[in-house]
Amino acid sequence: MNNNDTLVAISPSRNKGIALVLTGAALWGVSGTAAQYLFHQQGFSPEWLTVVRLLLSGIILLGVAYKNERLKVFEIWKTKNDALQIILFAILGMLAVQYTYFAAIEHGNAATATVLQYLAPALITCYLAIRSKRFPSITVSVAVIIAILGTFLLVTGGSIRTLSISGWAVFWGVTSAFALAFYTLQPFKLLSRWGSMIVVGWGMLIGGICFSMIHPPWAFEGKWTLSSFSAVLFIIIFGTIIAFYFYLESTKFISASEVSLLASVEPLSATLISVFWLNVTFGFAEWLGTLCIISTITILSIVKNK
Repeated sequence: MNNNDTLVAISPSRNKGIALVLTGAALWGVSGTAAQYLFHQQGFSPEWLTVVRLLLSGIILLGVAYKNERLKVFEIWKTKNDALQIILFAILGMLAVQYTYFAAIEHGNAATATVLQYLAPALITCYLAIRSKRFPSITVSVAVIIAILGTFLLVTGGSIRTLSISGWAVFWGVTSAFALAFYTLQPFKLLSRWGSMIVVGWGMLIGGICFSMIHPPWAFEGKWTLSSFSAVLFIIIFGTIIAFYFYLESTKFISASEVSLLASVEPLSATLISVFWLNVTFGFAEWLGTLCIISTITILSIVKNK
């Protein structure tokens, strides 16, 4: 069994995939910090933010898709298998990954939620290794370890004692990791047939409609201020529509395991915004975590796993 990595020239499409996932993950990280601000300081609930985020983002994306591709937007429902797959993606992928992450933030904080969610790269790597009946290469294994280590250092400051979170925070965080793994792997065929705009748009709209049956969007909790309105707007536009679209679009150009590893830039963006916005101290451990993340990105940019 040959697990050697092959060094390859970085193609334009590969560069595009890397840029997409890095941008999407960075926006995702910032939106997580904004969500923590809404939950802890403005009294918002993760249920309301999730359902409104999904409904509005889904409507906007499908509107743009219809303008560009017209009736193709609805053709995804003509094939029974595609219809079933988009429903599964909407509920077990799109809805699940958003709500579980927000719930983990509410019961803990954005930092610990990110640590637990980033068990996903390890889950994906293990799944792909089992499916292909091959052990991950040494390079990929090292990259996984570096990514996890960097994430840990960034969001904990290097001290395990700072991870004093409730059992619910652990539950929702681990569930979020499984949801993110499913979200990354499941829609590959749908994306290749229909494109990210249609798949993400329907995933969000269907997820939002389903969740509305549990928590209707008019059941609002919280305090409206200029800052809270700006945070909600940022989460919907940049942290949802743009971030999720970029994240899924990147899977067309690079592998699912690379997408999840490169997405570890999310805790980097969350930490940086916390430093400048919430006045969190950025010490040696955080800078070391930054170096780990950059090392992971560098490795995956020049080494392509067979």
